[in-house]
Amino acid sequence: MGNRLSKIYTRTGDDGTTGLGDGTRVAKNSLRVQAMGDVDELNAVIGMLLTEPVSTSIQTCLTEIQHDLFNLGGEICMPDMSLIKAERIDALETQLDAWNEQLTPLKEFILPGGSRAAAYCHLARTVCRRAERTMHALDAEEKLTATSLQYINRFSDLLFVLCRVLNQEAGINDVLWNNTANK
Repeated sequence: MGNRLSKIYTRTGDDGTTGLGDGTRVAKNSLRVQAMGDVDELNAVIGMLLTEPVSTSIQTCLTEIQHDLFNLGGEICMPDMSLIKAERIDALETQLDAWNEQLTPLKEFILPGGSRAAAYCHLARTVCRRAERTMHALDAEEKLTATSLQYINRFSDLLFVLCRVLNQEAGINDVLWNNTANK
C-alpha cells in the first residue's frame, strides 16, 4: 500500500477548506464534509461498541459494517464514486431478519439503555439517523447514489434491532417507555 499518510498536517485547511478525494476544495462546513463527518462519527461509535464483550457473530457483522462505512465515507468524499454495492444492503436485511426473529414482538416503545453495549448501540443508531438526514440534505443538492442512501437507512434499522439483541444476550430487559403523560 505504501505510505498514504506520510505527512499528517498540510496547513491547507487553515483557511476553512478541505480537500475532497477528487482534489477539489470545499468549505469545511459544507454538507458534503458534514456528511463525511457524521459517517466517520458513526464508525467511531461502532468502534466503541466493539470494545464491549459481544458475541462473535455481532463482532463479525459490525466489523464488516465498519469497512462499509469507510467505503461510504469514500463515496461521499469522491463525488460520482460508487463503492457501496446492493449486496451489502441484502446482507444487512438478512442479518436484521435473523436477529429480529429471536426477539419477542414489541408492544411498547423502548428507551435507550439496558446494558452498556445496548446503550452504545442506541448512540450509534442516533448518529446513524443524523448521518442519514445529512446525506439526504446533500443528495438534494448534489446527488448521492441510491444504494448509499438505502444502506444508511437499513443500517439504522439494524442498529435498533441489535440494541434489543444486545440486551437479550446480556439478560437485561429493554427499557420500556412509560407514557405517564396520559395517566
